[in-house]
Amino acid sequence: MTDPTLKNIDQEVVKEEARKARWSVLNEFWHYFSANKGAVIGLCIVGFMILMAVLAPVIAPHEPNLQNRDAFLTPPVWEEGGTWNYILGTDAVGRDMLSRLMHGARFSLFIGVVVVTISLIGGIVIGLVAGYFRGWVDALIMRVMDIILAFPSLLMALVLVAILGPGLVNAMIAIAVVLQPHFARLTRAAVMSESNREYVTSAKVAGAGHMRLMFKTILPNCLAPLIVQATLSFSTAILDAAALGFLGMGAQPPTLNGARCWRKHGNLCCAHGGL
Repeated sequence: MTDPTLKNIDQEVVKEEARKARWSVLNEFWHYFSANKGAVIGLCIVGFMILMAVLAPVIAPHEPNLQNRDAFLTPPVWEEGGTWNYILGTDAVGRDMLSRLMHGARFSLFIGVVVVTISLIGGIVIGLVAGYFRGWVDALIMRVMDIILAFPSLLMALVLVAILGPGLVNAMIAIAVVLQPHFARLTRAAVMSESNREYVTSAKVAGAGHMRLMFKTILPNCLAPLIVQATLSFSTAILDAAALGFLGMGAQPPTLNGARCWRKHGNLCCAHGGL
């Protein structure tokens, strides 16, 4: 009969070994990552921007929509007439540009996360179905993806927003639909490559069903290219949302949007030394 005390000790030892293994993997990753100085600098810049966006309500010097009638069109601090109260100056109605930039970054990050999540999930499901079942299902899905990719991404997103109606939610849906074929094609290629390997055949012999084979057996081994594509699509989503906002089809007032501010106060930005 097994001693319960010894059993608990063995479980604790296993947990401790698993924890040490995770830390070992992280330490190894950081060792190779830190060797690339450019990657470290990029990580610091991205981390600073994320921190600034998250802490915007705390560190912003002014409310983003607060209008100061005594500070219309104030230039940046490094130009004549500038003041440290408004480091980047103010717009035509006296709102602090720095505060609006900090708060606007939150919407940019939100747009990137939501769009990439929607397009990633949709692309994975579509790519899994196409790569696993193949045949006419694969041909039909890929031809639809090719049709979407045949049009310029911004033009397609603009058409979809024009159909759905202007707004931040509709703009994110349109951009997600435009980015989805990239994830679908990557997933399909990875699934077709992995589906012929021995571990997949072993799972089939063991009686695994289609859903388990797709999502439990094959998908975890296809994530590496999808993660890379997701990081690249993050910036694309933000740029497309900014372009739609510049055309008045994205976020609507009073939602903060840098592109709309540029469209409305572009001459002011140019006069302030290219803000």
